[in-house]
Amino acid sequence: MKMTNKEDTANTDIGPDTTLLLVDDDAPFLRRLARAMETRGFTVDTSESVTEGLAKVKNQPPAYAVVDLRLEDGNGLDVVSALHERRPDAKVVVLTGYGNIATAVTAVKLGAIDYLSKPADADDVFNALLNTSNGKAPPPENPMSADRVRWEHIQRVYEACDRNVSETARRLNMHRRTLQRILAKRAPR
Repeated sequence: MKMTNKEDTANTDIGPDTTLLLVDDDAPFLRRLARAMETRGFTVDTSESVTEGLAKVKNQPPAYAVVDLRLEDGNGLDVVSALHERRPDAKVVVLTGYGNIATAVTAVKLGAIDYLSKPADADDVFNALLNTSNGKAPPPENPMSADRVRWEHIQRVYEACDRNVSETARRLNMHRRTLQRILAKRAPR
């Protein structure tokens, strides 16, 4: 992960409330991102679990948040939803190493403003939080494979069923254990 020091961007567009909550169970990544965001003018608080993140949102909802999707004790979307309920104006970016369209759509519906795949550098996170990117992202060089399209469809149905494996398997006419194995794997390329 590339962390650059951008003193010229520090505190320029953040606004009066500079509170930022980072929720990620990868401790080294969390420390590096926290340091990088502090140099850009944020007042950073960190959490390594959904439970801890929810407690911090309940006690003092931040103006900004960067939340990992998959955490050891649950789904980061629960933190996004709780923050949006407590503070609808909060800007949330979801980070994940397991990017897919269905969870991106769900994250946006729950109040996230952007969805970034890991590894994302501090500039990408900063730009997403402040929405300072210049135009649209370039189109992908390689389109999705048939396996990836299938995986995306499964993820979309899974999210539509509120992450209920049995109901998703029934709707897809698939054995529940087969679906569990598919969901446990990383997305195909």
